Amino acid sequence: MDLYDGMPEPVRAAWERSLTHGRAAMSRRRLLRAASLAAGGGLLAGCGIPPAAGNRGGEGPEAAPDHSKKERVLNFANWPLYIDVDDKNKSKRPTLDRFERRSGVKVKYVEDVNDNNEFYGKIKPQLAAGQDTGRDLVCLSDWMAGRVIRQGWAQRLDPANLPHAVTNLEDRFRTAAHDPGRQFSYPWAGTACIVAYNKKATKGKDVTSVRQLLEDDSLKGRVSMLTEMTDTMGLTMLDMGVNPERFTADDFDAALARIQKAVDSKQLRRFSGNDYLDELSSGDIAACLAWAGDIVQLKLDNPDIGFALPESGYLFGTDDLLVPAKARHQDNAEALIDHYYRPKEAAELAAWINYICPVTGAKAEMEKIDKDLAEDPLVFPDEKTVSRGKNFRPMDEKEETGFQQKFATLIGS
Repeated sequence: MDLYDGMPEPVRAAWERSLTHGRAAMSRRRLLRAASLAAGGGLLAGCGIPPAAGNRGGEGPEAAPDHSKKERVLNFANWPLYIDVDDKNKSKRPTLDRFERRSGVKVKYVEDVNDNNEFYGKIKPQLAAGQDTGRDLVCLSDWMAGRVIRQGWAQRLDPANLPHAVTNLEDRFRTAAHDPGRQFSYPWAGTACIVAYNKKATKGKDVTSVRQLLEDDSLKGRVSMLTEMTDTMGLTMLDMGVNPERFTADDFDAALARIQKAVDSKQLRRFSGNDYLDELSSGDIAACLAWAGDIVQLKLDNPDIGFALPESGYLFGTDDLLVPAKARHQDNAEALIDHYYRPKEAAELAAWINYICPVTGAKAEMEKIDKDLAEDPLVFPDEKTVSRGKNFRPMDEKEETGFQQKFATLIGS
């Protein structure tokens, strides 16, 4: 029997691509389970894929009982300002409202992910104790999602409940070192860390490299870098000719020393989170490391804002949706993930947040909303732009702890 009997052909082909890109991450046991799902049980409406039954675990945690059928609710934790909002009524979120109407699931949407490490510290005690965190779906940066997955604190997702996600995830997002084959997570959005500057503050001078940020005297005291270790260190290593996908501890220390020199000389004004935007817009910060989605938005309000993808490359990543261990409503969470992989919903979300859209078919939908955004390489990167992006390589727990401690000392946190 074919392992994918019962799956529609587009979904089957997409799932096979995920496995190929994921370097055969699924065990034979998991594949056989997928086959048994395809062969038996009722079918999901309109897609021909059977629902999951029993333990979803595989190599993941022992699944908690799923209460989705009786409890039509979903607790979703996300970052601030990271979903579309109705311009006339800020309490409405059009794409989320449509999900509630389509599914009958009431979503408690909470913007309580302000920092990866801070949020991890908030939910770690419950995860470590094998308890429900009170959240059914969370959005974390890829490196933090990888940590949660490695520790066995994420529920394995069921492809039977994700027909649009499996089919429409763009191929370049299927290769994820922190989650091979996308067994535990799906991207909410792609991220790109780049160089940005205020043309008025630089007196028309283009700032296109980390070297300028760290060494250009004309920018002294008016430069900021990010408190996100992977972005700041990754871009600095790229500027030094080091691939952040394959760096050593010595490479890390050399990049750290280079930034420390800029701190000591007062070249760097500060390290920032999302709060760099006001200073960049006003010109108090002349140039900085920035997230591309923020810059797309800022440019709409301030034509003096410029950006550059450094010739040495830029840091590419994802913010990922995953279901924490012991969540009560995994089926509901999977339904929401799948909802956002419908091209129309994905395009509307991207039109508001302006981060890289991971959904095939969304660009055509974006053309109906905003033709300029549909052609913006920071939202829908072309092949050349994609080829210049590098990921920060996965770290084991000991290595990550050591690097984070060194970086925290650098930025004074």
